[in-house]
Amino acid sequence: MEGRAFVALLSISSLIVLAENTDHKNAIEIYNLHVDSTVTSRFAHTVITSRLVNKVNESQEAVFEVELPKTAFITNFSMSIDGETYPGTIKEKASAQEQYDIAVSHGQSAGLVKTTGRKLEQFHVSVNVASDSKVTFELIYEELLKRQLGKYELLFKVRPKQLVKHFQIDVHIFEPQGIKFLETDSTFMTNELTEALTKVQNETKAHILFKPTIAQQKKSPELEETLLDGDFIIRYDVKRSVSAGDLQIVNGYFVHYFAPSEMPTFPKNVIFVVDQSGSMSGRKIEQTRDALLKILEDLRPEDHFSLITFNSLVTEWKNTLLQATGQNVESAKRYVKTIMARGGTDINKALLTAANTLDKANYAEILQTHSISMIILLTDGQPTVGVQDVEILQQNIQKAIKGKYVLYCLGFGFDVSYKFLEKMALDNGGIARRIYEDSDSDLQLQGFYQEVATPILKDIEIQYPENSILELTQNSFKLFFDGSEIVVAGKIDNELDVLPVEIQAQSHTRNLIFKEEANVREKEKVFQHQKYIFGNFIERLWAYLTIQQLLEKSISAQEEQQKNLQVARALELSLKYSFVTPLTSMVVTKPDDQQKLQLANKPTESDNEKSRFTGFSVRSDEYFGVALARDYSQRVPKIAGQRAILFEMTEQSPDIFRTVQTPQLLTNEYPHFLLQLPRQNDVICLNTDGQPQVSINLISDPDKGISVTGKLGRNRNNFVQFEITYLEPHVQLHVSKEGIVLSYGGHTTKLPWTKSASSTIQGLKIAVEKERSLTVSASDIITIKIAFVKSPNRFLGLYFMDTDHFSDKASGLLGQFYFDTRLESNPGASQREDERVLSVHGQKHRVTRQYKKDYRLESATGTISCWSLRITP
Repeated sequence: MEGRAFVALLSISSLIVLAENTDHKNAIEIYNLHVDSTVTSRFAHTVITSRLVNKVNESQEAVFEVELPKTAFITNFSMSIDGETYPGTIKEKASAQEQYDIAVSHGQSAGLVKTTGRKLEQFHVSVNVASDSKVTFELIYEELLKRQLGKYELLFKVRPKQLVKHFQIDVHIFEPQGIKFLETDSTFMTNELTEALTKVQNETKAHILFKPTIAQQKKSPELEETLLDGDFIIRYDVKRSVSAGDLQIVNGYFVHYFAPSEMPTFPKNVIFVVDQSGSMSGRKIEQTRDALLKILEDLRPEDHFSLITFNSLVTEWKNTLLQATGQNVESAKRYVKTIMARGGTDINKALLTAANTLDKANYAEILQTHSISMIILLTDGQPTVGVQDVEILQQNIQKAIKGKYVLYCLGFGFDVSYKFLEKMALDNGGIARRIYEDSDSDLQLQGFYQEVATPILKDIEIQYPENSILELTQNSFKLFFDGSEIVVAGKIDNELDVLPVEIQAQSHTRNLIFKEEANVREKEKVFQHQKYIFGNFIERLWAYLTIQQLLEKSISAQEEQQKNLQVARALELSLKYSFVTPLTSMVVTKPDDQQKLQLANKPTESDNEKSRFTGFSVRSDEYFGVALARDYSQRVPKIAGQRAILFEMTEQSPDIFRTVQTPQLLTNEYPHFLLQLPRQNDVICLNTDGQPQVSINLISDPDKGISVTGKLGRNRNNFVQFEITYLEPHVQLHVSKEGIVLSYGGHTTKLPWTKSASSTIQGLKIAVEKERSLTVSASDIITIKIAFVKSPNRFLGLYFMDTDHFSDKASGLLGQFYFDTRLESNPGASQREDERVLSVHGQKHRVTRQYKKDYRLESATGTISCWSLRITP
């Protein structure tokens, strides 16, 4: 039998090493794990190298996993096995996809990975390693570090899961402007590990080396367990003065950094537009209230503000903006505490109301002449009331704002279309940001506000000699916030000896003009003979910045021809500079008897919404894979006999993977139940042979005081009725296709699917989202969700969250799966990759990997790969 061992590595933003083995502890030994990161003038070039060996007398599977920043572009990957190297090649996405599809049609292994996370993307590759063989993985990526709140930050999430003989994080920083401050921080550092950290710094250079020995890594001398489990962080900033910024030049390309400070802050006129629809119920609305209370306290006395809340109706705290006096802020805080979630989502009317409120305040001359007006929208869903066509809605808002105000759009969770919010924000001079549903969602909201809370310049124009600078990146900016940085890059004409720059901007008190001249030859000398330099780094920085800005402009382009030109130019640069961007893919092949092909795409933030319920990474002894891909549901082969390997990673458990392989034929049906096994990442698609209209005991957990029963419809295809009973408080919910009947304390309340509604009974939260779902939740118990599916025939889909809260007394058709259940390999020699044995309390069930339609997703085309099982109640 061949074993499986899992190994992962790190990036400039994260390090994860997973070591797990079915038969041998650390059969795959990581004997060398290096991260070499060079940061030259904010542009980071990172090389990750992992060397490992298979120590046992049988082949083992090694998995290389790297989390890298979403803002980074992969530039190279290679894998060396016993001295032979297999490189990756970067191609236009369409060409790479065609090659991938051909591999699939020929029955060859092919892989895709889609990754999600707040700041990170997952790169994943695996290979079968023969006994005593060695493998070296190398991944290279580049990114421009972004200054936020006065600092640059490198974050390494360290978690090797085993002791590593040669482990090091080696970071070199070169900043010609001079390093203002530099600090390191860690969540796992001990006195012993502190001795492994060295930091050397002079005026312009810094070297940080973290190189713990085996003894320093150990939790204790007698234990073979590692202390390395947490965050390792480097923060720094550079010296700068109130001038035209700093110009740096290498080989005919320049980069210009501009980040003035110590300037007066513009007064703000800010309207917070807050979604209080039914889908915001529970923790979301609580965290939103907490964040708003803190944000209101941070308003400056010279600011003006207002609050608008919306669901099916739009409610204004006041019908105008008020100055942020202590009395007005306290009044607003009292209002915030009353915000409750219920009803639908009328985004159009809410934003039009905000724009109109600002218009009226300007007309009445309530606001200061030199001030900045902004609207901050927070929503967690699509428009369900009023204007629901997102294109019309976007046009309405753009016409109402007319470039006078800035719109920031915050999307809470994954039920909102990020693409919709991003375009609307970019159309109106702002940005979009996703707020992740987590324990720190309120801190995420506060953090975003801090980034935009201190505008110190507006209408910034940066001018260079018109005929001497080619292919200039963006040089006009609406606002500049204290603690951030403007970056402009371009190509210099060969005849230019002196590069002049003039910056015109408006501060709160006056119009400003900054001027500077840079001697091209003198500036180029700064970077000569420096070991910190990697190639033509400013040229690559220029290409990186240009690609990002072209992709952003294409989102808000008004004309299709304009958009096509921007995309074509971004693609051209992506291929020229070997960047894996949303327009290109990396193809990795391993030549052997059959060409095994893997495909790596770069996902966008919108792609994350397509797979938020799926959580599968794939491994196979026949192939090795690369991470980062798009909507996998379109890639599944539709012809019997073809097989493909797909990768997915769950948002909820980004560090955990499991093996899956496609069946020989795509199944496109809804299962009766989708079961997420507790403390495991496997999903069971369960069908039952129960009789129609007969009550089936699904869950009975006396320790938790919960029971659930259900009834199949007449055709037995789906469930059409559920009965949920809680003992404390004594609440009963009768759920059918017609609606929900809530019984409590001798009273009965009818909740139709046609309206959003929410209620809390002694800590038990009940929320109905219009024509979508019912959610019942409380602290320390499972969350029950029932999806209302309308297509093709109306039915109900039951699923549970937080399933590790079930007790070992749980029983019933579904309850039996929530303890003492595990997937096992079939001891039979003929087992296929898409077959397993599911052990439930010792009883064995044969299961197969199939694709089913996912009723948890709003889209009727969403699918999930799961282990399929049919049982009789």
